[in-house]
Amino acid sequence: MKRTTDILVIGSGVAGLTFAAKMATKRPDLKITIVTKNNIEESNTKYAQGGIATVWNLDKDNYEKHIEDTMDAGDELNNREIVEMVISEGPKRVRELIEWGTRFDKETNGDYELGREGGHSENRVLHYKDITGWEVERALIDRVKSFDNIEIFENYFALELITQHHLGKVIMKITPGIECYGAYVLNRNNFVTETILAKVTVLATGGAGQLYRVTTNPKVATGDGIAMVYRAKGRIANMEFVQFHPTALFDPKEESPNFLISEAVRGHGGILKHKDGEEFMHKYDKRGSLAPRDIVARAIDKEMKIKGTDNVYLDVRHIEKEDFIKHFPNIYEKCLSIGIDPMKDMIPVAPACHYFCGGVVVDKDGKSSIKNLYAGGEVTYSGLHGANRLASNSLLEGLVYAHNIHLDIDKVIDNISINNDVPEWDTTGTSEPEEMILITQSLKEIRDVMGSYVGIVRNNIRLQRAMNRILLYYRETEDLYKTSILSQQLCELRNLITIGYLVTKSSQLRHESRGLNFNTDYPDRLPYNELTLI
Repeated sequence: MKRTTDILVIGSGVAGLTFAAKMATKRPDLKITIVTKNNIEESNTKYAQGGIATVWNLDKDNYEKHIEDTMDAGDELNNREIVEMVISEGPKRVRELIEWGTRFDKETNGDYELGREGGHSENRVLHYKDITGWEVERALIDRVKSFDNIEIFENYFALELITQHHLGKVIMKITPGIECYGAYVLNRNNFVTETILAKVTVLATGGAGQLYRVTTNPKVATGDGIAMVYRAKGRIANMEFVQFHPTALFDPKEESPNFLISEAVRGHGGILKHKDGEEFMHKYDKRGSLAPRDIVARAIDKEMKIKGTDNVYLDVRHIEKEDFIKHFPNIYEKCLSIGIDPMKDMIPVAPACHYFCGGVVVDKDGKSSIKNLYAGGEVTYSGLHGANRLASNSLLEGLVYAHNIHLDIDKVIDNISINNDVPEWDTTGTSEPEEMILITQSLKEIRDVMGSYVGIVRNNIRLQRAMNRILLYYRETEDLYKTSILSQQLCELRNLITIGYLVTKSSQLRHESRGLNFNTDYPDRLPYNELTLI
């Protein structure tokens, strides 16, 4: 089955929905199609607790402070031009969110309440209780559903980006002029693979946190967009920089995804301690519990190894109960549900995979290396985050890039035609997989390999051991993929194996410890900046 649309948007988080709303407003004559592999609400955006960092109070804050905080957190591997653009444009984009109905917490005098998180020199985080992402997603969905020229396909899983490869041409990374014509998608409602042809495609598929067993990411975060671009011979960069959030709730039952204890809790006065009440972060950074995430996560990892424990603790007992419940109602209720009273007990926490700072290489307008393919949000490497993302800069990036992408597409789309020569998906020679255990067991193993060998602290032996196993999983899964009728589970496994390869290979190529990539065989930071392009 073939469908045609002017613009295909893959993903329904902050970047995808903001772009669709802006594009529909600017060009009501264009047909915009959003495909999302679950329901439209399910994305990493929904689970963002902390908020959106932006310069709001100009009496105390300024752009330069936010820029320097971002550069410092990113270990100066950021693209300063991009950092300056996102930070300076941020307040305008956040005001638009507010105009569209997004609520943020206010002080009693009516001013917006500004929180502070790790790595920030000022209070600048706009938030809605401890469910800011949920509130942003709610407002954006309401906005998108108000347009007649936007159609939404839920439970549609993107399989492959369509390029000249599907027209029978041999495509390599050095091939000039690779073009995107849309995507093949699996309709999960009837298990039919459909062809969606578009003039322009926008990737907003988020990250790949499900690559690790311990993660704060929802089950939809399987790196589909990055993997598709890599297979389409697009440019990918800096995949070694995987951010582990320092304070996921430690639950021996190993709930997945792990519940996040927002960094805003530490910004509100929470202190990291051992079970006996001993503080330890002052040994690693003068900012203590409010140091950037890479520093805090490594410190916790080291302290757990020294003490032989599975977790440390976050102490909020000194915070007034009413104040804590007002700002963190969901965290409070979650802790109570597993028998922890934050007002009496310290909260057990441990690091968990949280965010990918690398991804599809894009320019300031969101253009990828593949013609007519744009990308925004966590799926990308834009240059904003460098070697480590500053807390609450992620939603900001999605907003700014969605705006830039819609402006650029408006300038070029009238000169682009739909390619009707694209063939439909070929299922010849495939059959139902005989044993689902082949998929589920490989998924379990790849997560264990990544957690054991390509985690917070790495070395060359661990990385090579991981690579040996990943290549084995790759060969086995490709054989299964070529002979099986497609399922979401099989395709997600295939994508995660690709992401595992990219993270491991990028880690092997970076011979320094920088930001989120800490390798004990290369403990020093090199005196120059370069991307790890794959």
